[in-house]
Amino acid sequence: MESLSPTLLLSLLAICMVLSAFFSGTETALMSINRYQLRTQARAGHRGAQVAERLLGRPDRLIGLILLGNNLVNNLAATLVALLVISVYGDDWVAVGAAVLTLVMLIFCEVGPKTVGALRPYPLAVVSAPIYLVLGTVLYPLVWLVNRITNAALLLVGVRVTADGQRTALTQEELRTVVAESAQLIPVRHQQMLMGILDLDRITVADIMIPRHEIAGINLSDDWDTIERQLKQTPHTRLAVYRADIDELVGLLHMRQVAQALASGALNKALLERLARAREPYFVPEGTRLNVQLLNFQREHRRLAFIVDEYGSIRGMVTLEDLLAEIVGEFSRPDARTVSRDPEREPDGSWRVDANSPLRVLKRTLGWQLPVEGPRTLNGLLLEYFGTIPKPGATADIEGFGFEVLEIDESSVLVVRVLPPAAREGDAAATEPRDG
Repeated sequence: MESLSPTLLLSLLAICMVLSAFFSGTETALMSINRYQLRTQARAGHRGAQVAERLLGRPDRLIGLILLGNNLVNNLAATLVALLVISVYGDDWVAVGAAVLTLVMLIFCEVGPKTVGALRPYPLAVVSAPIYLVLGTVLYPLVWLVNRITNAALLLVGVRVTADGQRTALTQEELRTVVAESAQLIPVRHQQMLMGILDLDRITVADIMIPRHEIAGINLSDDWDTIERQLKQTPHTRLAVYRADIDELVGLLHMRQVAQALASGALNKALLERLARAREPYFVPEGTRLNVQLLNFQREHRRLAFIVDEYGSIRGMVTLEDLLAEIVGEFSRPDARTVSRDPEREPDGSWRVDANSPLRVLKRTLGWQLPVEGPRTLNGLLLEYFGTIPKPGATADIEGFGFEVLEIDESSVLVVRVLPPAAREGDAAATEPRDG
């Protein structure tokens, strides 16, 4: 070893440092790569991605191979530095050489390569994967022995390493996080639709229902002139038909069934009732999740369902359009509920809002982070806050939002002025005293 020239020793040391940087950077890249991006590229036929996915199927073997190579070149580098320092400066400088080597390798063989691997994992992973495949084949006996000893040691502390244990799948919450953080990769509109789909199992039909008092229907107890006038003026395509009370539901009437008879004057109450009874009403429990109800609509070939509580009383109605609106947003349709009266923006940044607006719709359309657990409408939120029917001019502060009651009736709040947190902060900033 004393016959080795300093030039040769420096050349071998440089090779060891390059290999050490390779092992360190590619280890970080392979361990931090997006597995789903890798799987997508592998299924598309990318050879490097296929090899990388295969290697990551057993990360214990891959890590064993990388660390085996990394430790070999690091130890060899330390030996070369010692020889180089002894041959040039003498034994007294060996400690200095070791300290310098530690600093240089920390910067150029550890921190630097690992940072690049963390920032650019995919290209490093797919380029290095074929190299590791060859190294793994050549060094298989040694890697196998190291892994057997390591796995036995892990088993002593209760960690069992198996191929099946390496399969990963995103939970629903993790998938929701991925979608929420993918704004730079997919259009915002598509992101909102995906979040809407993921939220279907969180929302019940009662959360999006048309309330009982807003259900458009024909009361067979009314005189025929009233019924006929209602049929001619209704903007709805489907009408509930009941007798005296909505709980005495007879059936469901599609205007297409009666349009011709109504135009010719042949329609009467008996025919109307017979047509309504031909289509029995479809009832669903109020706790039914939207993802379940979507499948129910498909299986039953229905577009409308009446929501009932535990006592069998009708609480409201939900349509297929209401359900799809949770995914793609509100439709411009004539049978939109009262909330179709859009909030009006005031010059001071506040909004004039219909109090019957569901909180979920306000959250979706205006981005307001209002509490959606508990009361479902703005009116319900205010009634819960005040504990009584508030008078016009009453104000409330809920979740950073300022509310002012503008109009009421005997049993509810009708119109509310809403000042979102951003507008309130702007008002506060404008009124703060300034120095000088």
